[in-house]
Amino acid sequence: MKTKNQELLEKLNKAFANNDTEFVIGLVTENIKWTAAGDFTVEGKQAFSEKLNEMTSGDPYKLDIDKVITHGKEAAVNGLMTSKTGKRYAFCDVYTFNGFKNPKISEMTSYVVQVKH
Repeated sequence: MKTKNQELLEKLNKAFANNDTEFVIGLVTENIKWTAAGDFTVEGKQAFSEKLNEMTSGDPYKLDIDKVITHGKEAAVNGLMTSKTGKRYAFCDVYTFNGFKNPKISEMTSYVVQVKH
């Protein structure tokens, strides 16, 4: 049986893959900090929103989630996203929630690698 946070993170990743930025933005705190390892860090909901909209592609990605791990206020999701053109990206996102009741994401670190084969 999945926990509430596991279900929330699955919905978040599906929304990201489907370019549903409004849903994703609704799940973060005003002071969100998002780091894409080796690429960028943005702080604040406005900057997060701008970066997310900048990254949005016209076509949805095929999403394969491998694992969703939650423990207290910490969580991680890893899997594979495939574009319509066949580009594949392995990812792992590490999350921190702001609390337990009606949690929102206060910090996120993303690790993304393009898969060559």
